[in-house]
Amino acid sequence: MPSNHTATPDATLTLMPGKVDLAMLRRIQAGGVQLALDPSVRDGMLRAEAAVRHIVENDQVVYGINTGFGKLASTRIGNDHLAELQRNLVLSHSVGTGEPLAAPVVRMILATKAVSLARGHSGVRPALVDALLALFNAGVTPSIPCKGSVGASGDLAPLAHMACVLIGEGQATLADGKVVGGAEAMRSIGLEPFVLGPKEGLALLNGTQVSTALALFGLFGAEDVFASSLMSGALSLEAIQGSIKPFDARIHAARGQLGQIAVAGAVRTLLEGSEIVPSHADCGRVQDPYSVRCIPQVMGACLDNLAHAARVLVIEANAASDNPLVFVDTGEVISGGNFHAEPVAFAADIIALAISEVGAIAERRIALLLDTGLSGLPPFLVRDGGLNSGFMIAQVTAAALASENKSLAHPASVDSLPTSANQEDHVSMATFAGRRLADMVNNTAVVVGIEAMAAAQGIELKRNLKSSPLVEAEFASIRQKVAFLERDRYLAPDIEAMRQWALKAELPAALLDILPSHS
Repeated sequence: MPSNHTATPDATLTLMPGKVDLAMLRRIQAGGVQLALDPSVRDGMLRAEAAVRHIVENDQVVYGINTGFGKLASTRIGNDHLAELQRNLVLSHSVGTGEPLAAPVVRMILATKAVSLARGHSGVRPALVDALLALFNAGVTPSIPCKGSVGASGDLAPLAHMACVLIGEGQATLADGKVVGGAEAMRSIGLEPFVLGPKEGLALLNGTQVSTALALFGLFGAEDVFASSLMSGALSLEAIQGSIKPFDARIHAARGQLGQIAVAGAVRTLLEGSEIVPSHADCGRVQDPYSVRCIPQVMGACLDNLAHAARVLVIEANAASDNPLVFVDTGEVISGGNFHAEPVAFAADIIALAISEVGAIAERRIALLLDTGLSGLPPFLVRDGGLNSGFMIAQVTAAALASENKSLAHPASVDSLPTSANQEDHVSMATFAGRRLADMVNNTAVVVGIEAMAAAQGIELKRNLKSSPLVEAEFASIRQKVAFLERDRYLAPDIEAMRQWALKAELPAALLDILPSHS
């Protein structure tokens, strides 16, 4: 799911924990940047590290520093075994399964884990944070299996696989695509594997960075298909010569929903200067089907929910979410539950609902375009129907994917299975909540791509007037990817081309400016 915007090659982004914004996170996942840590945060990390060292030197017993973990928290560990304790923690928790996470997701994991540790509440050496950023900057991607986390107590298994590389275990992919062991990966950035100090293994493993990165990846993909679907919806409106009146600003101001107002305004901007709109201004058509008439209401609600999820996720991407946390002002190390990813699970579930609805309403507009009784266009958008089936089965594909998304949209956050002998008796399932968004985005991209292709066909079947400059420019872009369907042909390549269009169309500012990561 590539971004609409890519970063300038080799640009350097300076990370200030607590102030990493959504646009920066989008650039991080897209790649093509270098990361640096704001120098002002180094003192806080050193003070937290010193606080942990003080505890060890004074033989105090503190969870996560010189005790076992989870249900074994009451087991005291001697100082001569603390390095072994942290190494064993990383190795024992490296139990993930499934395909490795995509490189854009791993990039965000490395960056957000560095930001979290740099908050100065984790008690780790700054060198560990430097190593995470060095891996990122060298294009070294730790191999992190996609399955095995319940989203509390943190994303333990996947983060353990990330941490394995730091201690010379596990695997990673170098910038040239070569898969190597963890020790060689570390040597490729000029470092020897770490011997972890007190609490360092736990700080690396605890946290919500994997579920947050997956949810952010889903959010950025959702934004892309959302914007493309507004363009495909505008194309459909022009193809059926639908009414622009339901997009009147006064209607939406009377309700007051911000997303609805923004979507209606964006569509009006898209259609400004259209020859098609005034050609049927007095036709009396004010009752288009809801899939066209209610674009602002449905898509506006989706936009509002994406914006809410974005606010939650950008906070989480900046959060100190491991356990326990060090508070240097008092020298206290306090156990809590910031590793519980419930906020991320809810945000991911909200994104899933929005993605599903974007695809659902787009699929209904495809059906509208194909129904000659509603659209006024030739049946199934082909001139010689019967001999040719046109877009008949392309709509079936759209329906299948829209239906699949309905099942995937079932909230993950309502599920929980206890772990660690009932010590961890309620978990978030945030990691799956975020992971399933990528499939949903791709499904919706196919649906939106089919709609845009079908709408372009519909416009060309009535080609006596031009649409607006913005819509005509996108029509031309679509025609560079797929030709007019004069007779039945092998359509799978066209659908794939339009899926890619839906994920990375170069869209007008009127659409991009209303998105959370662009505004």
